[in-house]
This record gives sequence, C-alpha cells and structure tokens, in this order.
Amino acid sequence: MITFDTTIETYLAHLNLGPLPSLAMRALTDMYTFRGLVLIPILWWIWFKPGERQEWQREVVIATVASSLLALAVGRLLADCLPFRVRPVYNTELHLQFATGSLHDAMLSNWSSFPSDHAMLWMSVATGVFIVSRFAGALVFLYTAIFICFPRAYFGFHYPTDLLAGTAIGIAITYLMTRTPVRTRYATPSLQWMERYPGPSSMLAFILCFELVTQFDELRRIASVASKAL
Repeated sequence: MITFDTTIETYLAHLNLGPLPSLAMRALTDMYTFRGLVLIPILWWIWFKPGERQEWQREVVIATVASSLLALAVGRLLADCLPFRVRPVYNTELHLQFATGSLHDAMLSNWSSFPSDHAMLWMSVATGVFIVSRFAGALVFLYTAIFICFPRAYFGFHYPTDLLAGTAIGIAITYLMTRTPVRTRYATPSLQWMERYPGPSSMLAFILCFELVTQFDELRRIASVASKAL
C-alpha cells in the first residue's frame, strides 16, 4: 500500500465535517443530478452554440462523447486486467471508519478500486469542454475535482492514486481523440451522417447521453447478474 494513499485516507477518515456536509457529499456521490446532469448539458450547449466554428465545435463534442465511452471501456479493462485493489472502505487492514457507515453495495465491493472510472469519464468530458472554452473548461475541471472526485476519496470509495490515474487517463484519451488527424477520421463523417439523418442521430445522441449520465449503471448491473447466472 502506498504511504501517500494511506496517509490521505487516514486523514479523511478522521475528518469530521459534521452531519450536514457529509449528507450533502453523499448526495453528490449518489445522485446523477450532480454528475452527468451538470456536465453533459454543457456539451449540448457547445453543440448548439452559434458561431463561425460551429462545425469544429460539434466535431469536438462528438470526439468528447467518443472519448468518454472509450474512457469507460479502458477503465473497466484496466480494473479487470490489473491486480485487484480493495476499496479503502472495505479494506480491513486500514482499520478506518469512513463517514459512509455501513455499505451494502455488493457490486461495488467486488469491483477493483483502480483506476477510478468516475474520474476517467468526467475528466474526459471536462477536457472536451476545455478544448472549446478555456474558461468554461477550467470551471468544469474544478467542479469535477471538488464535487465528483473528492467525495469518492472522502467516503473511502477510492484511494487518491485511483483518482489521479483516472484523471490522467481520461484527459489523455480526450486530448488524443480530439487532435485534428484523429478527429477528422471519425468525427467529420459522423457529423455528416447526423446532418443527413437528424431523426435517428438525435435518438442515438439522446440514448448515449442518458447512458453517460448514468454511467451505464443499469446495463452494468444486468451484465453482472447475467454473468453470475451463466
């Protein structure tokens, strides 16, 4: 266990913020409203924002959504392939009691802590916003760090290095996927198809955004149950 991780988690476990701040952070952790429903609408704002660079902006949005999907896939692949890492809240060797109290999420306890898929996904989205607007992107980065990533360390869902690794991977994926030589290979033809078939493309965009907001939670639960049943 990395000393950096244990030191910070020990500090957070003994940090008494009081019932109201802990309740507020639990809401930030549990509710999609404070994650996807804050960040995904910003991509829609960028999509419909008028201007001379509207086509480029829409290509970046497409690239950001593609990067987010890729980030989730990479995160799950790494979690499955790398050595299993017990989440701090379930690690009895730490002898720490986090603000969550008693947890009963069997799927969470069976999933490796490293890397953080939340950090990968939402930092990936934040990077896409930053590419279009430095000011809005900086705010989104700050929001993601404070309201999405920090509570997951505070409640013992992730070690700091889980979040830092997820952040670095998410940023790197979006940065590479939005580079002109890469982006034009898939985002440009995708945008042309969407403009040609607005009905099916709008339906697909809605479904993808909905699943990103929920981080495919229901589909992942169904897949988990199905894999155990087979």
